[in-house]
Amino acid sequence: MKCELTRRDVLIGAAGAAASAFGGGLGKAVSFRVPGGACDCHTHVFGDPAHFPFTPSRTYTPGPAPVDEMRALHRSLQVSRVVIVQPSVYGTDNACMLDAIRQLGPRARGIAVIGEGTSDADLDRMHRAGIRGIRVNLETAGQTDPAIARQRFLAATTRIARRPWHVQVFTRPSVIAALADDLRSAPVPIVFDHFGGAQGAGGVEQPGFDVLRSLVQAGSAYVKLSAPYRGSSQGPDYPDMVPLAKALVAANPKRILWGSDWPHPNTSPDAPRTPAGTAPRINVDEVQIFNRVADWAPDASLRKLVLVDNPAGLYAW
Repeated sequence: MKCELTRRDVLIGAAGAAASAFGGGLGKAVSFRVPGGACDCHTHVFGDPAHFPFTPSRTYTPGPAPVDEMRALHRSLQVSRVVIVQPSVYGTDNACMLDAIRQLGPRARGIAVIGEGTSDADLDRMHRAGIRGIRVNLETAGQTDPAIARQRFLAATTRIARRPWHVQVFTRPSVIAALADDLRSAPVPIVFDHFGGAQGAGGVEQPGFDVLRSLVQAGSAYVKLSAPYRGSSQGPDYPDMVPLAKALVAANPKRILWGSDWPHPNTSPDAPRTPAGTAPRINVDEVQIFNRVADWAPDASLRKLVLVDNPAGLYAW
């Protein structure tokens, strides 16, 4: 796939630069009462490359992000459940993610990436290990061709149609709009990463957002209110993402999830590199971002839906 620098990459770079003044935020307190059983629905774990090698075709190289560090973050946020999403740098080798789930036990679930060589027996083993869906990642590689997106999406839904799993899609509103009919008729639940790729500067009138909102409203898709810095450079509060979040919550609060996107990998091909060749993380204020949930869902009952009830149903806790 051709990897191109997109407007999203520029915004991420700007967000990282702006956020460097704010720090990680772990010394701060969460500003709202976190309901018991709250779930971070979007994280990644990056292990020692000697044990968990990266795929040669990756578009970036992350530094280490171990389970213990994620545990410390979740203690700070008062979050007790987590979903670990297979990142693109491991391709279809899910070993690092499965090892993290094993370490975390019943509080963890996972989203895998599979290929043609993944057998049904492999999928059975993954389910027993805590996997509850597969990911179609279009955005990291800059793939915006609707024909290719449709092919990959249909292949994914066909493969897991008889399983209690879902398909998680990382893409942008224009691709969502092009695949609207396929999304509405999918035989499994659909989940969109990171506000469905919507950009804060475009507001609720940006092309494709109406389709995303209609899919959520009809119960045809979930959307993660995760990583606002991927759609905005206005950190640490990301005020331009508030109208998008509120529009999606208002459309159907039973189809809204939240995720931190920890450890905030900078996936841009133009990201700076350390002397070791790794891309530094996007430096964001994690507590400040979590506190935005109270702006996006100001009622405590709505926050319980987003943080507890919706994840419990989707990921089978």
